[in-house]
Parts: sequence; structure tokens; C-alpha cells
Amino acid sequence: MRAFVRQVLRIAEINGLQKGITMSDQDFILVDENDEEKENNGQDDSAGKQEVVSADSREKDSGKDSGSDDKDDDGYEKICFICHRPESVTGKMIELPNNITVCPDCMQRSFDAMTNGSVDLNRLMNMPGVQFLNMSDLENMQPKPQKIKKKKEKPREFHKLDKKDIPAPHKIRARLDEYVVGQEYAKKAMSVAVYNHYKRVATDTMDDIEIEKSNMLMIGPTGSGKTYLVKTLARLLDVPLAITDATSLTEAGYIGDDIESVVSKLLAAADNDVEKAEQGIIFIDEIDKIAKKRNSNQRDVSGESVQQGMLKLLEGSDVEVPVGANSKNAMVPLTTVNTKNILFICGGAFPDLEEIIKERLQKKTSMGFNSELKDKFEHDRDLLSKVTVEDLRKFGMIPEFLGRLPIIFTLKPLDKEMMVKILKEPRNAILKQYQKLLALDEVKLDFDDGALEAIAEKAMEKDTGARALRAIIEEFMLDIMYEIPKDDSIGEVVITREYIEGTGGPIIRLRGQEVPRLG
Repeated sequence: MRAFVRQVLRIAEINGLQKGITMSDQDFILVDENDEEKENNGQDDSAGKQEVVSADSREKDSGKDSGSDDKDDDGYEKICFICHRPESVTGKMIELPNNITVCPDCMQRSFDAMTNGSVDLNRLMNMPGVQFLNMSDLENMQPKPQKIKKKKEKPREFHKLDKKDIPAPHKIRARLDEYVVGQEYAKKAMSVAVYNHYKRVATDTMDDIEIEKSNMLMIGPTGSGKTYLVKTLARLLDVPLAITDATSLTEAGYIGDDIESVVSKLLAAADNDVEKAEQGIIFIDEIDKIAKKRNSNQRDVSGESVQQGMLKLLEGSDVEVPVGANSKNAMVPLTTVNTKNILFICGGAFPDLEEIIKERLQKKTSMGFNSELKDKFEHDRDLLSKVTVEDLRKFGMIPEFLGRLPIIFTLKPLDKEMMVKILKEPRNAILKQYQKLLALDEVKLDFDDGALEAIAEKAMEKDTGARALRAIIEEFMLDIMYEIPKDDSIGEVVITREYIEGTGGPIIRLRGQEVPRLG
């Protein structure tokens, strides 16, 4: 017994040598009850009395230790001395002398290394150059370990979806209209799909007529509002949402995120509540980046293989998901999540898709009475709305993947008029955000119509959608946000077109008077 435990502790020490953790025989007191009885048989009565006294003291100490467990809980988690993972991840820690705690995984690997290893530990102790230090000598040498505050367990309030609580499609669209400008067809298609999906989840209709999931594929240029639509939708329905990027996904066994990691992010968003996560929404952005590679002789581990691996997730199945990690390994616990009620929404810009659509539309003859000009679709800004499943297949999406995304719709590119509306109309419009910031300094901020048009024109030149609006306003508001707190007499600032174009400055009005001032 004594030799067995000593070898286990030596293995644990070898596993921790890389982290500066060493052990010695002096750090542990190994007691074998059978050996103790044999040794005590030949001793006198005084030794027996001493043993009784020591036994009583041990009982008292154990009683103190059991009674002081709650006192030792200082609100911080225990950390494994070898792998440095907290107790919330590893499970119950094994406590050793000198305030050392080891997780079950590291201890189990120590047992496995001892039973399966070919190294004789007794010979290793006597090898030159191998030295085992006393752990008590390391107390002042090693840095103070970082502490992790324990999470306070809050009572989980989770109620299943009720059909009466699901808003009707027109109410969903009305809510989306408050935050998203334009994209009428996209909002209509999304409202109906979400309503049907959660109606299916709430009623749990799985009898002889099984209703399939309403997974969606959104196609639209960058900055057209794909991610913003999904975020608004999840906030409206009060369901967990996970937004992930398809560019980092690879086939299992290769460097990158496993396909199941998209579900693990949803589980984290649901506070590791599996039942709540099984009714959430997963938005996979940049889905066009996993298209099948053309003219490639190597294995496509981040393209077609990822599409094939996602089929079971989209259709609905029990998936083993790593908790709190992006890939499965021995250090991470796994849990099972059923994806049959998880709504998957995929989105992408599909940059070369317009050329494929244009090629299909121009196949008609260019001669005769019914001929069409070759440049007819050259400047068509609404070309993406004419997309078909065959176009997506030519782009590189496999048919099985497209079959599990039955709802396909496109988002229109933003024009100048839509840009101006985005600046001022949504509930949390960019202009309203800056007006609120300056209102905290008791300063009124206004933008005239010419300034809004100038900002929209500059955003159209950048060709990055609505994201360009924020960058342009940040640039021109920097000096104003810096100078206003200096002067308490400033009461109002008006941003003009001349200021945006660089030919003039903003109009600054002092409190109680109107004094135009050019910069």
C-alpha cells in the first residue's frame, strides 16, 4: 500500500516537473494500518497509551477539519497544481498536504503512467542529474497562484415556449422595422420562418405528420444588416443566440475549431443550460467561406468536408459538445445536445455569385428579335435577388447542405437614401447615440440634411455598407467630442455639409445666444 501510493505521487511529480512542481517523500506521511498493528504488537504499555492518545488527537483533529470545511471556503475555487484548471471545470479536487490540490484527470494519468509506463521509478530516483526537491522549500520560490472567484449560483428561471407567447409574423416584422431600415422581403421571410419554427417547438408536433425545421440562408453584401437582423430577432424572442464564424471551422482532427463548437457557443450563451440551449438560435456568418474549392488536388478540410460535417447539426441529432472549448480533448468535459429544435441561420456575402448569375442570365442568344444585350445586367444592383439553388451549387455549396436550408432569401445593397435613413430613423440610430452622449454634457447636437447626404455619399464610396457610416462619423466627431468639455458656455453644435466635405466648420451656438463660428 505504502509503495503503491508513493509511486503514484512520484508520477504526479514527474507530470508537474515542467511547471516547477516537485514532490519528495518528506512531503507525505504514509500510514499502513496493517504495518502499524504489527509494529505495535511488540511494544510496551506506554507505547500503547501514546497510541491511544495520538488516536484521540487524530479524532479531534478530524472533527475540527470536518467542522471547518465551511470556514475554509473563502469563495475562491481550488486550482489543480499540475494543469492549473479550476475546480468548476475539473470536478472535485484531491487534496494533498502543503495545500496542494490535484484534479482527478491528472491523478488518473499518473496512475496510467505508472501501470503502463516502462520507466522504473525506483531506478529513476538514483539516476544522476535527477533531483526531487522538498515541496515545502518551494513555497517562497514560486509565484502566488491566481485565484478564481466562484460563481454565485442563481436560481435558473426557464420556462418552455408557449404558443400564445410567440408573436405573430406581422408583430415580428413590426419590431424588426424599429431597428432595421429597408430589406422588406428579408424581414417578411424571416418573420414567417421564425414563427413557424417556434410554433413547431412549442407544440412539439411530432406525430404522423412531422414538421421539418425552417433553417435559413441569407445572401447579401457586407454591411447590409444580416447579423443585425439576427441579433434583433433573438432579443425579441428572448432566446439564447450564438454568433459564430465559418472561416475557423475545419474537419475533425485538423487544426481549427471543430464543427460541434458552434453548438458549444450556444451552450455557453445559455449558461450551460442544455434545455434552454436546445431552443436557441445559431447564426453562422461567412458561410460562403466553406464553399467547395475549385481545381484542388488536396483534401478540402475547411470547405466541402465542413459542409458534410454540418449536415447532422442542421437536420437535428444528438451531438456531443465540448463544454467551454472549441474542440474535443481529454481535458474538456462533454455533454449531449439535441439540435432538432435549434434554429440555424446561415449568412454570407458570396462575392463571386453575381458573376455566376450573370452568366446564367446571358445564355440567351444575342441575335434576333428576342436577343438581349450582353451588358443588360452589368449595372443591375438587384442581381442577387435572381439567385437560384443551381447558382449556389456552381459557387461550391453541396446539394445536401442546401437541402437542409429550405428558406433562401437575399438582402439588397444599401443605396444613398437607405444610408440616410439608417443614420436617423432606427431606435438606436448612430446620430441618436451621439446626441445622447453630448446631452450628458448638456449640449445639443444637430445634423442638417446636407451633412447627412454628405456622410451617405462618403459611405457609398467605401463600399462596406452601413459599417462605413460609423467610421465616418467617428472621424468627424473626434475634434468636437474633444473640444466641447473644455468650454461650458457651448450650448449647441450643428454639423453642416461644409464641415463633412472639409470646406468649412460646424456651427457652434453659445448658451443664450447664436454666434456662428467657422473652424
